[in-house]
Amino acid sequence: MNAEATIQTPAKPMFDLTGRVALVTGTSRGLGQGFARALARQGADLILTSRKRQDLVPFQQELIALGRKAVALELDVRDEASITRMAGQAQAAFGVIDILVNNAGCNVRKPALDITWQDWNQVLDTNLRGSFFVAQAIARQMIARGYGRIINIGSVTSVCGYAGLAPYTASRGGIRQLTMSLADDWGRHGVTVNCLAPGWFKTDQNKVLYDDPEWVEYLRDRIPLKRPGGPGDLDGAVVFLASEESRYITGQTLLVDGGISTGAMRATVAQPRKRS
Repeated sequence: MNAEATIQTPAKPMFDLTGRVALVTGTSRGLGQGFARALARQGADLILTSRKRQDLVPFQQELIALGRKAVALELDVRDEASITRMAGQAQAAFGVIDILVNNAGCNVRKPALDITWQDWNQVLDTNLRGSFFVAQAIARQMIARGYGRIINIGSVTSVCGYAGLAPYTASRGGIRQLTMSLADDWGRHGVTVNCLAPGWFKTDQNKVLYDDPEWVEYLRDRIPLKRPGGPGDLDGAVVFLASEESRYITGQTLLVDGGISTGAMRATVAQPRKRS
């Protein structure tokens, strides 16, 4: 019996981003660089942004050394003209943008009674208004193509409140709600919108806290996994949400926080009573 052999083409590896173009805002330092690096390692080419383009050059060269294409653009998310200009330059550079990681953000850490009008505007204009208008600008071409992955960066403060962070928690709670609204708005066009919400990770914004051993011990007590977030802990989440494997997930908030959002605290285990 002569049977013709059927040659099967191997399936594309899961979470492979080869051929995709990702725009990550706020990549001059911190978590933004981690997100961009993770996407690049899975094959994506990158558009990097910062308020000062020269701050991006060393990281841009790092990604190029990985074999990726990388373009560095200036962006001030508090400036509408800057957003419009960046979106045009990004599309001109690659033709398409498949993935947006809305990472640019800031924080003002003060007791609520000391927050000024300017403090509030700075944080909300950057974290919430900026994220919306960047998403809007990039979504226009995603919708035209019928494909896109938008990942808004929130925080554990998207679902929990902390003293001394009133504007920040307001902005991150808003990001969670904004994510759900945009998911409903743009889902019919093939664009998914999700929120990646990190827990406590050491960054330039909060490193002063980590200089206090008592505070670090207090933090560890509240985290079920007994440590703050570290390098690489967010990589899998951002790659998943950027990939085809998340195609039926939209409007969701993915907490990567070691479990602190469970409200865990150090517990004293009660000893069983002795029977008389």
